[in-house]
Amino acid sequence: MRKALLRMTLRQLQVFRAVCDSLSYSRAAEEMSLTQPAVSLQIRQLEELIGQPLFEYTGKKLYLTDAAEALQRASQDIFGRLENLDMQLSDLRGSLQGQLSLAIESSAQYFVPHLFAAFRRTHPDIHLRLTVVNHGQAVRRLGGDRDDLLIISQIPNDVPLDFLPFLENPIIAVAPPNHPLCKMAHIHLADLTRWPLLVREQGSGTRRACEEYCHQKRAHFPHTLELGSSEAQREGVMAGLGLALLPRHSVRRELDSGLLVELPVAELPLMRSWCVAHPRGKYLSPVAQAFFAYIRAQRSAIVRMADRFTTGPEAVDDRPAPASPVVQ
Repeated sequence: MRKALLRMTLRQLQVFRAVCDSLSYSRAAEEMSLTQPAVSLQIRQLEELIGQPLFEYTGKKLYLTDAAEALQRASQDIFGRLENLDMQLSDLRGSLQGQLSLAIESSAQYFVPHLFAAFRRTHPDIHLRLTVVNHGQAVRRLGGDRDDLLIISQIPNDVPLDFLPFLENPIIAVAPPNHPLCKMAHIHLADLTRWPLLVREQGSGTRRACEEYCHQKRAHFPHTLELGSSEAQREGVMAGLGLALLPRHSVRRELDSGLLVELPVAELPLMRSWCVAHPRGKYLSPVAQAFFAYIRAQRSAIVRMADRFTTGPEAVDDRPAPASPVVQ
């Protein structure tokens, strides 16, 4: 190993990572509570130790060089191992501590906070960093090693993953309460095609699943309106812009209050499963191991907890059973 590399400091690597994440010296300085000249100095010192430039400008945009990408991967490994060490030391003290970095598809954001809250009752010193993305972004994140675990609704076929299905994700058709279809007792998916369908953006897992299913059932919607989130879809339906196919979890409160109505479509609900996943062969931190093991051991309790999103506001006992040992 070149001796120059041994003179790198963790502080320099922290500054470097901030520049990589923001692609801006000024934003990195703000994040690190430093001046921009101080950030520039740290990067110049790193470049002298590396012996190569780390960043280059094309126009006004900052790009990582090949050397920066290699250093970024190494720094992720270094800080990941330090974080794992901290978790292991806290575990030896009898209290599992640390941060769980969790990426979830946007339609899972309605139940995941409740899931983590139940898990945290068992491990109160664990903190959460939650990133909400669509399905396409979630798949891309799998190659970046930015997350401990991912909660996803459709497992990609071309990525080797270890995954665990743990909760059904029913997709239903919803309409405003004054819609003509609400008066019908029996509806087929094709009956919905006379009205505009509010859909998510390209890359959404829910949109992809619904498009594939509707194509399979030969239900073709000639008029669609693209909205950027399930919240926008929900509000659009209430505003009378059209119908939507949405996870029942995401509209439970509106169904309970009567703001939306679930249409009795014969071919629905479309059933998918939420899965917790990570790249095959990935080393899991003690915190990630504990969360994965918790989901495996508490699937029945998680289903009971999720019933509050599908069957109404009545109380459901979602207290976890005694914690299982953490296993790799």
